[in-house]
Formats: sequence, structure tokens, C-alpha cells
Amino acid sequence: MPTRIQVVFYSMYGHIHRMAEEIAAGAREIEDTEVTLLQVPELVPDDVLLLSGARDTRKAFLHVPVAEPAKLAQADAIIFGTPTRFGNMCAQMRNFLDQTGSLWATGALAGKVGSVFTSTASQHGGQETTLTSFHTTLFHHGMVVVGVPYIEQRLVEMDEISGGTPYGATTLTRGDGSRQPSANELAIARFQGMHVADVARRLSRPL
Repeated sequence: MPTRIQVVFYSMYGHIHRMAEEIAAGAREIEDTEVTLLQVPELVPDDVLLLSGARDTRKAFLHVPVAEPAKLAQADAIIFGTPTRFGNMCAQMRNFLDQTGSLWATGALAGKVGSVFTSTASQHGGQETTLTSFHTTLFHHGMVVVGVPYIEQRLVEMDEISGGTPYGATTLTRGDGSRQPSANELAIARFQGMHVADVARRLSRPL
């Protein structure tokens, strides 16, 4: 049976979707891995999305299926992606996770691998607090939390401004959202997908 990876994300302006694609591509590099890309439901009214300019950017990934909380239990590993909102995950992701109470009650996610990636508007916009506070929910579910170890040397890139933390891949968007994920950030995201898939494969092997 293949190792089943779900990449579950919310994206408003496309940055997290782009990172999610790279995460998924990295996971697929691990042999005998099945990867599913999913998005959490939107909560913002359509007229507000229109005013913010997000309705048009979201068209690029409207084809991505919507995640269902109960189906998280079908995965061996789940890699969550969320933009940062004031140092925390966005409301859409929080709302989705708050619907996983029945999974928590039955221990359905216990022992599965969990990982997180994010975006912020600036270098110091709360990417690490978003990742580590997200981990708290995964720990409550009993998941095995996996980040990005420093064997990924791009984490120590100092010749350019770049996201990327040991807690998970990140990208910087600028305040107006005009900056897209850099090559270094995408490479870290791809590594995270590979690393999580490899850990999940090892854990799911029969003894």
C-alpha cells in the first residue's frame, strides 16, 4: 500500500497554493507515495473577496478539491499550509481544524505525521509563531510533528532575503502581496515534502 500524503492548504492570493504545489511535488519524489492536494473552504463573502482582489487570484486553484475533516484520517501524513494572520494561522484553517473534534476524541490522527508551512508579508511577520502555534493543535491530536532539519542547507542562505525555518517552509509576500515565492523558498518547500513523505513511509512500514 502506498504512503498517503495530504497537502491541505488555504490560500487567498496564491502564495500558499504555489508552496503547496512544491510541497506536493517533493512528496511525490519518494517512491510509492500517493499525494493529494486539498484546500479548506473559504469563509470570506464573495463581495469582500472581490474588493480585496482575492477573487481573481483564487481562480487559479478553484479546481483543487475541498478538504473534509473526516477524511484526514485516511492519510499517513498531513502537511498543512496557511498564510499568517497577526502571528497565527488564518481563520479559514482554524475553522477547519475546529471541526476535527471527533477525530481527536477517537485518536484517529494519533501517530500520523503532521507538518506545516506558511507565508508572511515581511521577514518578521510572525512566520515562526504561526508554525509553532499550529503545532500545538497537531500535538493535541497525537501527531508526530516534522519540520525542516538543517540538513537542508538552504535554511542558512544569507546572500538574499528568504523565508525558511526549521519549523517549516515559509515565503515572504511583501505587504501588497507582489513578491512571489523565491527559488530558495520553493526548494525548501520541496525538501519539506520529500522529508515528510520519507518519515511517513518509514513509520508506516510493517515491523
